[in-house]
Amino acid sequence: MLDAATYTPRLKAVYKDRIRAALKEEFGYKNDMMIPKLEKIVLNIGAGSEAVRDSKKVKSAQDDLSTIAGQRAVVTKAKKSIAGFRVREEMPLGTKVTLRGDRMYEFLDRLINVAMPRIRDFRGVSGKSFDGRGNYATGLKEHIVFPEINFDKVDEVWGMDIVICTTAKTDAEAKALLKHFNMPFNS
Repeated sequence: MLDAATYTPRLKAVYKDRIRAALKEEFGYKNDMMIPKLEKIVLNIGAGSEAVRDSKKVKSAQDDLSTIAGQRAVVTKAKKSIAGFRVREEMPLGTKVTLRGDRMYEFLDRLINVAMPRIRDFRGVSGKSFDGRGNYATGLKEHIVFPEINFDKVDEVWGMDIVICTTAKTDAEAKALLKHFNMPFNS
């Protein structure tokens, strides 16, 4: 059994041992505090029109996202009513979870090394999905690529948004950081 006090996620150890030194050399940082690091990872499932028709769909999405993340997901609600979409204010429409610390590193490890290789016709993720401030956003069409999800018990296949927030000041620094984590960029 793993002792929680001494356990360090694999990617966190790799970051401390190798990635920090490589980034410091690559970008010529004078201070260790300038080296970019992962800040948080935000996962989001928008149930959308399914949630409007059946309120139990959001609960299903919440349970699946909680299973994937390893911590409880919160339900996101509509900010205002939109008659054309039959959405009322405060209606549950999706679910999200923010990962930090060890859970964040564990999730990134599972995403890169387990989930992405299981995606059909996978050719890498876009290297252009940065926001200009060092944050990276990507999405999955099916949440069932994660091994925690039992395919037989899935009633709905959800798409999923993944936003990786870093302390990098530029997109080039953030891309270099994620490349060192073996993020499979296609460009």
